[in-house]
Amino acid sequence: MASTGDIAKGKRVQAPWSPPEGTDVSKLCLYNSLTRTKEVFVPQKGNRVLWYCCGPTVYDASHMGHARSYISFDILRRILKDYFKYDVFYCMNITDIDDKIIKRARQNYLLEQYREKKPSPSQILQDVLTARTPFKAKLAETTDPDKKQMLERLDAAVEAALGPLQGAVQSNAAGDALQNQAQVLLEEAKDLLSDWLDSQFGSQVTENSIFSLLPKYWEGEYHKDMEALNVLPPDVLTRVSEYVPEIVEFVKRIVDNGYGYESNGSVYFDTAKFDSCPAHSYAKLVPEAVGDQKALQEGEGDLSISADRLSEKRSQNDFALWKASKPGEPSWDSPWGKGRPGWHIECSAMAGSILGESMDIHGGGFDLRFPHHDNELAQSEAYFENDHWVRYFLHTGHLTIAGCKMSKSLKNFITIKDALAKHTARQLRLAFLMHSWKDTLDYSNNTMESAIQYERFINEFFLNVKDLLRSPTDVTGQFEKWEDEEIELNKSFYEKKTSVHEALCDNIDTRSALEEMRALVGQSNTYMAARRSAKLPPNRMLLQSIALYLTDMLKTFGAIEGAEPIGFPVGGNGQNADLENTVMPYLSVLSHFREDVRKIAREKKVTELLRLCDELRDDTLPELGVRFEDRDGLPTSVKLVDKETLLKEREEKKKMEDEKKKKKDEAAKKKQEQEMAKLAKMKIKPSEMFQSETDKYSIFDEMGFPTHDVEGKELSKGLTKKLRKLYEAQEKLYNEYLQSTQNGS
Repeated sequence: MASTGDIAKGKRVQAPWSPPEGTDVSKLCLYNSLTRTKEVFVPQKGNRVLWYCCGPTVYDASHMGHARSYISFDILRRILKDYFKYDVFYCMNITDIDDKIIKRARQNYLLEQYREKKPSPSQILQDVLTARTPFKAKLAETTDPDKKQMLERLDAAVEAALGPLQGAVQSNAAGDALQNQAQVLLEEAKDLLSDWLDSQFGSQVTENSIFSLLPKYWEGEYHKDMEALNVLPPDVLTRVSEYVPEIVEFVKRIVDNGYGYESNGSVYFDTAKFDSCPAHSYAKLVPEAVGDQKALQEGEGDLSISADRLSEKRSQNDFALWKASKPGEPSWDSPWGKGRPGWHIECSAMAGSILGESMDIHGGGFDLRFPHHDNELAQSEAYFENDHWVRYFLHTGHLTIAGCKMSKSLKNFITIKDALAKHTARQLRLAFLMHSWKDTLDYSNNTMESAIQYERFINEFFLNVKDLLRSPTDVTGQFEKWEDEEIELNKSFYEKKTSVHEALCDNIDTRSALEEMRALVGQSNTYMAARRSAKLPPNRMLLQSIALYLTDMLKTFGAIEGAEPIGFPVGGNGQNADLENTVMPYLSVLSHFREDVRKIAREKKVTELLRLCDELRDDTLPELGVRFEDRDGLPTSVKLVDKETLLKEREEKKKMEDEKKKKKDEAAKKKQEQEMAKLAKMKIKPSEMFQSETDKYSIFDEMGFPTHDVEGKELSKGLTKKLRKLYEAQEKLYNEYLQSTQNGS
């Protein structure tokens, strides 16, 4: 404390300091399927996030329905990791033992054997006709409209191929023609033929390796697709086939805990026993679906819904933990005899062995909620004797194709490879980013066009900023004075950053985040345009900060790869930085040389040189992925853009020019026709103009003017007055014509 003497001498003390009140900070909230509402995200242990995601069942090509889940979860994972800075540990499974895989592997094997026997055309015809009988019965029984439509399409294709072969067999057609018709039928009928072969000989397929070749191949294709889509690989990948011992132990403990029972070599989960326990609850995600036999049977699999299998269960709601293998199915040893894992148990055993008794996030597609995820939850909580195996359940929305349901089993799907042949991985990702991860996404031309336009808009901004930053300046010259315009843009920049953050906190709303980023680019473009109009350079540092932020956000979303600080990569495969840094000095020299040549050519009026400069800009450089933009009174802007984009731009420009020329030619032709018609009309003498209209008039005066109508009645005064005006107008035109001929024009 200061003494009286100190104060008297005029010594001062520090003034009291009060801390700022601050403002509330937005917290990350995620839509949790367990509560069907947005919940504040709180990891169980500090910053660490344990995350399990249901992976693919690998029996066919991955399609855009798969991409819906895996790209969406990749976006969420990247944002949690790189934006919110969580330490994410991501585990995903591969289902390589499953009813669908077993059936498809058997069918493929049997069909291949059938082909190798080289059956005669008449044998193929007979077998297809035989196979069609059970197929027709199946078609008649099917009530699901989508499935029925798919089977009807298949039947129509077989019908169309049957006729020609039947005709060829009856007419004893030449060998080659007969063989061709037989092969066409075999191709069209392979699904119903393989179904029939499987019903006849499926039980004889016993070699386990036959069931592992198919999933191994399709898993490889899946990984290639994910790499092409820039989806990060999981930290841990688990395969059912590698975890059978752990699955057996998992089932044993569930039985020991009193929630499972053995029946006829299979083991079932006792849903009633589990649900009656005060500490547990069955079907936490979709309780209203309990008893939905269609969903339950789909969950059990095609090979497990026979009458004998269903009768093994104490309740229709019970589900298989372990299935006794029938002839024609792969099998492993277990305390209950030879068998194989149930579908749901794989995720519980594998996730449990890697992540333990409780995880922070479990992800999967919306259609997996019941019965798959509800059964996973039940059996895992029965194993660990807890009620919190999953804290947050995230489910991605469906994907439709132009409004129609996408399904591999309905043969209505677009493979990821097909999608990537039409659009880039970035464009597909932008389309996903522009929609909520939890809602249905419609994959259509409109959806993709919106993504392409967004990419083009953002890319153009990046190119403009990079061009500005290449303008020569000394060290001090890059720090320009901020005027009102810069202060205003910077204020808006920080507001947009806040809005993006709030959008990401709100259930990772990338759609709103991208709209805020688009608005920021729009404001930056307006600022640059205003500076150009005033013949003033835009503020480099401010625009660089905005471009760096946008690039960083797009990298966080997985829409930009590579280490380039600003913009989209050019050239691909990590060549971007080297390519741009290497070629830009040469392109700048070429640009300056061309500007000097154009200046001299304009002064000396050498049009041929100007034409060559335009050809270099419009034809030669786009082939090399280079765009020159000539700007009035300013240096030419030099931009590296991928060749395909530039060639497309050139094509569109030519199309527009052709359209413009076509309209101009049509207008000129129309004008000429009008002038010709006018001239033809001018040549008509007024005395002759009405005399040809004998269907209207019958009597004319000495000047050729009509006085009576076709029935001989005198024309009314009103009509006569109207016709007189037309007559006088023609008289004027005819006199003009006579005048022009006398003048020799």
